[in-house]
Amino acid sequence: MIKYRYGKLRYGKRSNADNIRAALSGILTFSLVLTLVFFPHIESYATTQQQIDQAEHDKEQLEDQQQANEDALDYLRTEQGELMLRVTELNTELEDIGDNLAGLESDISDKKDEIEATRVTLEEAIAVEEWQYACMVTRVRSMYERGNTDALSAILGAGSLSELLNAAEFFEKIEDYDQRKLREFKENRAFIEEQKARLEMEEAELESLHEEVTAQQNRVSGIIAQTRSTLNVYSDQIQVAEAAALAYEAAIAQKEADLKYLRAKLAEEQALSRRAANSTWRDISQVVFEENDRYLLANLIYCEAGGEPYEGQVAVGAVVMNRVLSSVYPDTVTGVIYQRGQFSPAGSGRLAIALAQNKATSSCYQAADQAMSGVTNVGNCVYFRTPIEGLTGIQIGNHIFY
Repeated sequence: MIKYRYGKLRYGKRSNADNIRAALSGILTFSLVLTLVFFPHIESYATTQQQIDQAEHDKEQLEDQQQANEDALDYLRTEQGELMLRVTELNTELEDIGDNLAGLESDISDKKDEIEATRVTLEEAIAVEEWQYACMVTRVRSMYERGNTDALSAILGAGSLSELLNAAEFFEKIEDYDQRKLREFKENRAFIEEQKARLEMEEAELESLHEEVTAQQNRVSGIIAQTRSTLNVYSDQIQVAEAAALAYEAAIAQKEADLKYLRAKLAEEQALSRRAANSTWRDISQVVFEENDRYLLANLIYCEAGGEPYEGQVAVGAVVMNRVLSSVYPDTVTGVIYQRGQFSPAGSGRLAIALAQNKATSSCYQAADQAMSGVTNVGNCVYFRTPIEGLTGIQIGNHIFY
């Protein structure tokens, strides 16, 4: 026969279910906050080894991700170094181009001076040529207008053959001189024109080369700007990767701390299990139940074994009751279920949600009734979990009870 001790809230009656939901809904958020803030490691022993396995798996994943991040970081740093070297090379190339451009500009300036000097010389030569030409035209015109009397008079007035020959030779030399001078000026003019054309061609070539070097300078400047932009991108990516590396280190360190905690917790619980097996046990008839115990136990069974066969639901209820009967654990259903670090639904808030909405099924209530009447299909087992290698016990559904 189940004995009940009435408290302030009478949870056993279905008419009070709404009161329960209202009360639990009000504290649901608060309990979740407390759980996350004050009890970040609260989990059921039924999942402690699984948590260790998961934590080790998570740590391995983090280490793999850390290695991948380190590889990416090494790649980025290598690329950054190569780009910085490339920028240095481009800057040197740009300096060389700048020196070449300065030299070309100096050559262009010198050529322009030469062209200008040639132009001045040409103009002077043309002026002299024009003056000489004018003089010759004037002399010839004068000779023809006067019928060339000077030459004729000189010839006819010669007193002897030698004087005649001398006069003729004199006029012949004058004519040769005029012709030679005219030819010299024409040749000089042609030479100057040729030089002018050559210098102008060289100037055009230098200007073309200047444009080519300027274009090359602009091209290299553009490459440098693009390379520096890429460097900035790599620098940003390196900063992100370095921050990620620190985050991975912190996460791995946290996982190692978690593993240390979980392993210590598992060892403690295993010791507690052995201690419970050798503890003093009282009879079910000695237990006085609170009115809400049935409601509480049924919803815990729902959270822990709602998807398990009925035998598994009874077994979960039996584990709770075995703890109530053992002197190692609290002597009430509420004390056992809410004992710190024991049943994960109580610590995570899932039990509070189930209680607020009365998620327990009829089979969960039936299993709670059997367990509270002293029925056990797992003997004195006080723990359960999903199967893992090396763990022996009574397997019912997806749980090992031990």
